[in-house]
Amino acid sequence: MRKLIIYVVIVLVGLSSGNAILHDYGDALAKSILFFEGQRSGKLPASQRLTWRKDSALGDGLDKGVNLTGGYYDAGDNVKFNFPMAFSTTMMAWGVIEYGKSMGPELAHAVEAVRWSTEYFLKATATPGVVYAQVGDPNADHNCWQRPEDMDTPRTLYAVTQNAPGSEVSAEIAAALAASSLVFKAFGDKVYAKVLLKRASEVFEFADKYRGSYNDSIAGGACPFYCDYSGYQDELLWGAAWLYKASKKSVYLNYVMQNIINFKPQIEAGISEFGWDAKHAGIGVLISKLVLNNTMETSTPFLSYADTFICSILPDSPTNIVQFSPGGLLAKQGVCNLQHATAVSFLILVYARYLKKSKHVIRCNDKIITQKMLVGFTKKQVDYILGSNPLSMSYMVGYGSKFPRRIHHRASSLPSVAQHPDHIACKDGTPYFMSADANPNELTGAVVGGPNVDDSFADDRVDSTKSEPATYINAPLLGLLAYFKSRSSA
Repeated sequence: MRKLIIYVVIVLVGLSSGNAILHDYGDALAKSILFFEGQRSGKLPASQRLTWRKDSALGDGLDKGVNLTGGYYDAGDNVKFNFPMAFSTTMMAWGVIEYGKSMGPELAHAVEAVRWSTEYFLKATATPGVVYAQVGDPNADHNCWQRPEDMDTPRTLYAVTQNAPGSEVSAEIAAALAASSLVFKAFGDKVYAKVLLKRASEVFEFADKYRGSYNDSIAGGACPFYCDYSGYQDELLWGAAWLYKASKKSVYLNYVMQNIINFKPQIEAGISEFGWDAKHAGIGVLISKLVLNNTMETSTPFLSYADTFICSILPDSPTNIVQFSPGGLLAKQGVCNLQHATAVSFLILVYARYLKKSKHVIRCNDKIITQKMLVGFTKKQVDYILGSNPLSMSYMVGYGSKFPRRIHHRASSLPSVAQHPDHIACKDGTPYFMSADANPNELTGAVVGGPNVDDSFADDRVDSTKSEPATYINAPLLGLLAYFKSRSSA
């Protein structure tokens, strides 16, 4: 009896400190996918589960004679930024490719979330010689606090062409379409998979043939919101790598091999970076599987790049170059901290998966990093997001009992159309923005920007850097949560 009492006390102490919470990864997975339904633009289907959202932006592109309805709003605003949307799509697709069989009944919803995006990108790339990179004037949009169902700000189209190129956005769309083709090839729609792969090849050819940054071509739309700071070379290599993975055509692998030499200084300088802007680490991990499977020479740099990435991140590594909060979260100063934690964690988990059947050993100087250590690191990051942190705060809306209630999100913070059928004009939403009340509509599954580097967090709608959700925070979580769901139920 005495042993039992001691055990209970230990468990309770662990729970109260926020370090031993047993998480329901299946519930978190379901909610992380549901979030994307709250970000939908266009005509909503009968199967829409977040019913407080209604149709929006049904005229996108019509003034230019094109149909650009659909897709996702990137975050808490009402603009469709195709560069981060494409990365979000690539990451959702990669999660389904690696861990779809562990998603259970949520697999169908995950595939549907991918298709919502690919249907839009097929429209955005349907005009030969043109890739639509964005819909909506971001400056006008950010000047208003308005529901997407009401918005009357300019739905300006921003396009890249051979005379005004945008290699990064075009190549990332190619990567998204190629990755998504593997999803549909594996899960029941091989005809659609071929359509996506063909379009991916065409868009990549356009991106590579007409090189240049969309920073210059659509500067007023892209910057300062989603400027490409790392250059477009990483997206070209990333796009080619995904096209090889999807098509197995040697021309794409040859492209990566020939161009990686010229990109070596940049990839080594940004080896710890992975996100909507920088694909440096992702290229190494994606291609490393070929080396680990003995289908590529070990003399190629990709395995070394993947290992260097790991050594630059893990806290156990003597060559670690990143910062962690006191509570253990991978932390970066600036906007939207959790985007780094989710993207980097997913990449590390995938590399751990690739290593599982390999004899390869990661050495960070004299420190050996095991596959178990990689999985443990990613679990700690995921658990932190779900509430195992100094504040015992879940940063996923609707998960757990304590989560952000005042997120920086127009549709969530304004009364729904059902609650308030009358039009809410541009500035009429400002009182709701400034209100200290909780948002009236729960954007279930949304993961916000997250805490400061000292683990503090103010649930404040006005602070978009901490309280705004984004598709590229959630997208990597699909694979992570599916994996830990399968482990917890094993």
